[in-house]
Amino acid sequence: MLSYSPLLISLHNRLRDTKKPLFPSPPRNPLTGGGAVASSSKIMYLGLDTVPVLVGPVSYLLLSKPAKGVEKSFSLLSLIGNILSVYKEVVAELKAAGATWIQFDEPTLVKDLDSHQLQAFTHAYSELESSLSGLNVIIESYFADVPAEAYKTLTSLKGVAGYGFDLVCGTKTLDLIKSGFPSGKYLFAGVVDGRNIWANDLASSISTLEALEGIVGKDKVVVSTSCSLLHTAVDLVNETKLDAEIKSWLAFAAQKVVEVNALAKALNDQPRSVTCYQIALAIKDEVEDLEKAVAFFAANATAQASRKSSTRVTNEHVQKSVAALKGSDHRRATNVSVRLDAQQKKLSLPVLPSTTIGSFPQTMDLRRVRRECPSVYDIHSPRIPSAEEIADRINKMLAVLETNIL
Repeated sequence: MLSYSPLLISLHNRLRDTKKPLFPSPPRNPLTGGGAVASSSKIMYLGLDTVPVLVGPVSYLLLSKPAKGVEKSFSLLSLIGNILSVYKEVVAELKAAGATWIQFDEPTLVKDLDSHQLQAFTHAYSELESSLSGLNVIIESYFADVPAEAYKTLTSLKGVAGYGFDLVCGTKTLDLIKSGFPSGKYLFAGVVDGRNIWANDLASSISTLEALEGIVGKDKVVVSTSCSLLHTAVDLVNETKLDAEIKSWLAFAAQKVVEVNALAKALNDQPRSVTCYQIALAIKDEVEDLEKAVAFFAANATAQASRKSSTRVTNEHVQKSVAALKGSDHRRATNVSVRLDAQQKKLSLPVLPSTTIGSFPQTMDLRRVRRECPSVYDIHSPRIPSAEEIADRINKMLAVLETNIL
């Protein structure tokens, strides 16, 4: 699936052409190439089917921030008409390039949206309906449960062929699907976790998928990941030094693709009972032959059982400690004002303390820098250094490091 970055830049440029910009200028992205249309055309020229993925118009606005100088009270959703014209242009170009499916990511559907925001989805996709005619349109949400009102709005949108849900983090969404799903629509069931590195429990996923087939129809369930695989490492094959037991529990992006394909094929095979042989037949093409396929499924079942029972995961002492927790253990003995006073006396923090986002890799080089350059800014420093101090410290770091790791 294609990135939606080219569309974002197109939208930014269109909105920036007003006399008073409503959005900041977008950063240049050298990875976008000729944009979504050019990328899609190249892939289809190679004889490969592709589904361009674009950020949905409503989520694009709800997740945006006004440019400097724009009134805080300004409603970003008032720009929906402006950006829909850009969406129509891009959709038309993708259709002309041969696209038959398009996916819109609308992650804000998992938020607690008010009626005005939900109405924006109905309005946007009604406006796009004629432009989307002839295309199979998927609307995807992820990372959490879709609230009931949002689910009702989503499944009522016009011109949509299917809906994608995160069924790993959004377990309550399953109940909404069971309570009602639009007839004739596709359900893209995100049963393979796209955000972590653990192997899928194939047997459990098959059970979930079979239940969904009974609700939406056998030919309307599409096996999918819970979200994009960009959050995971690429390929477990490259990990040659991992502990064997832990490695058996893992699946990176390449392995998750095999899992999705295996589950999809297994779901279509007969008999419907979940057996080693059934899954093995489904994935034999991915793992070269039937014998290896049988071993693959057996290894998956063994790994799942191993992870559940391993003392590396199951610690009896921790379980007993958690079970013994009382309600009072979840509350601090002192109120926040007392803790803030104690913190300020100890650290003398400024009004706006700053730190880094995330952490630096704990490499040997970086540890050496900290030992040899004690003045280098540390994320736990109780004061904010000036720009001149930061520049001086960076220069000291670069002088010590053999290579630039910043």
